[in-house]
Amino acid sequence: MSDPARTVSQEELVELQKKFSEIKHAINNALAVMSALAEMSQRRPDYSEKLASTVVTKTPQIVTSLQEFTQALNEKVGPKPEAVS
Repeated sequence: MSDPARTVSQEELVELQKKFSEIKHAINNALAVMSALAEMSQRRPDYSEKLASTVVTKTPQIVTSLQEFTQALNEKVGPKPEAVS
């Protein structure tokens, strides 16, 4: 038996997929920058400060994006509430 409160429309699914794709892209970009700065820091220690600054600013942004996506996903298809006896 399906639960109509848990049904996801095609449009909602497309929206969730788009959000997920955007988050994946943002995380990939942030990690690429951090990786490049880490490599540069090995050759030029003056890049270490830029790497640390980037990690400190990008990490909370990534976490926030993942939390927002998780909330949106749970609103659409989250766990079913426990049955009331």
